[in-house]
Amino acid sequence: MRSGFRDLFRGRPRSERNLQVEEIMMRTNSDRVTGNRANSRRAVLSLASLIALHWFSLASGQETESKTPAKNPTGVSLGEAKLAGDGFKFTEGPTVDPEGNVYFTDQPNDRIVLWTVDGKLSDFLKPAGRSNGMYFAPDGKLLACADEANELWELDLSGKHGVLLKEFEGTKLNGPNDVWVDQGGTIYFTDPYYQRPWWDHKKQPQRKQSVYKSDRNGSNLVCVDDALVQPNGIIGDSARRLLYVADIGDRKTYRYKIGRDGELLDRQVFCRQGSDGMTIDSEGNLYLTGSAGVYVYNAEGELIETIAIPKPWTANVCLGGKDRKTLFVTASDSVYTVPVRFAGIGSK
Repeated sequence: MRSGFRDLFRGRPRSERNLQVEEIMMRTNSDRVTGNRANSRRAVLSLASLIALHWFSLASGQETESKTPAKNPTGVSLGEAKLAGDGFKFTEGPTVDPEGNVYFTDQPNDRIVLWTVDGKLSDFLKPAGRSNGMYFAPDGKLLACADEANELWELDLSGKHGVLLKEFEGTKLNGPNDVWVDQGGTIYFTDPYYQRPWWDHKKQPQRKQSVYKSDRNGSNLVCVDDALVQPNGIIGDSARRLLYVADIGDRKTYRYKIGRDGELLDRQVFCRQGSDGMTIDSEGNLYLTGSAGVYVYNAEGELIETIAIPKPWTANVCLGGKDRKTLFVTASDSVYTVPVRFAGIGSK
């Protein structure tokens, strides 16, 4: 974003100042022709003063492109992204426990990594079923989209896991990608198809790439939306009874109302941007991810800030830390933290 090119004395924008310069030059030439030397000298002095102000504003940085993104007063960030760890292959799936610690995945290295509130990193589980998106359920169990075998796992904090889901209507799932759990225990997850190098099959198992819901124990699995190109990120707001799903294949993010029985109602385009992963804060701001970093939309679907992340791809986000006001960002081979104004809700 460029800074406003402002005249230091009159507050005029650059376009008006350029017109002012042209007007003075025209007056000077006219006075020279008519022989009005006094007016000509005054015009030259005015022009010189204006040029001096112009160069002063350049020197003071008022007319150059900002090297750091301008802070939008309606935005959310309180500082720039800070490196929290690197040396991974591809980071994904961050989710936060009740203490504010963040668990995330390094899928190519088949591990789940723990970032504690004091900034320390350690392996939580390896191997980890090629886990991708994750979410802490209200009962404290960690749910993980373990797409090594196209499964949805449930883990306790010792790392012991069980398989909640692996099939729909007798056919294996495409590969669960991201998951969210309502306060009432209903599980929602996306099931796109991304061919993995560790799979033996080369064909999409399910007829469509869809969004599913199930009971907390994995029973009563139902497809709740199959009219999507490639659903990916998912997050919900239990208090407001809303669910968001990013259709990264169609470059859209949808918002649904959650019905009394967990059904999805009134699907609407929230914004015309897809996302790999996402999170939501206490104000209803939605955080999407992509090539420029983290894109923050307010509850009305208006882009209010883009938080720059110095990596080619930002995959996923959650809000962690002791006060839940640390935006934790997984980006390519690294992870970053950004202080923000609003706290997270749920475990993302």
